[in-house]
Amino acid sequence: MKCVLCRLRCVLLVLVFLGATPLHAQSTLAEGFSKLLPGAKVVMMPADVELFQVNAGGDVEPRADWTAAAANHVREGLRARKARLGAQVVDAPERADEQFVELNRLHGAVATAVVLHHFGMLKLPTKDGKLDWSLGPEVSAIRQSTGADFAFFTWIRDSYATGERVAAMIVGALFGVGMPGGIQQAYSSLVDLQTGQIVWFNRILRPSGDLRESEKAQETLDALLAGFPG
Repeated sequence: MKCVLCRLRCVLLVLVFLGATPLHAQSTLAEGFSKLLPGAKVVMMPADVELFQVNAGGDVEPRADWTAAAANHVREGLRARKARLGAQVVDAPERADEQFVELNRLHGAVATAVVLHHFGMLKLPTKDGKLDWSLGPEVSAIRQSTGADFAFFTWIRDSYATGERVAAMIVGALFGVGMPGGIQQAYSSLVDLQTGQIVWFNRILRPSGDLRESEKAQETLDALLAGFPG
């Protein structure tokens, strides 16, 4: 649990360091890629979702019940939006093996690097401003298992201020002290399973959005698919 909290805190600190401003959605395409071709097959990878609460003192704690509900809302919501993707969409195996789990983790790490070095202030000169990131040849395992041409990955971390934290924020504001509340950050990627390249990437960073209830979660899912090249 401590490792989870440390990771979340590190991400939040990086965002503050970069002076990140709230945004609804921001997507980009890799050079040479414009849209999916007719007949393309896309596998929907299991969403990597974790929800947290921010307590009165600013401590961040994971909420397993919220996470389970959010994962279900995201899974069902994406399934309902298959037609919008403009491709033949299939689900990943219900019981994904360890290799699929590791690839999901790899995507989270690479997606975080994309946010830091493509969108953020720590841009890499070698990338020349292009979306030039890959998950490597390991993704061929997904192609072999599903027969898909592309994989759609989703990574979401969402936190919510408790009532006590909101009260503390109000008191702090009265004295000119800014206190952060919850924040929603999410990434979605389309990965070419032949090359491992991320050909489309979208990110959300904002102090709003709610995945705990199905109806409210639909707005976040629409934002995650904004600009999808279907």
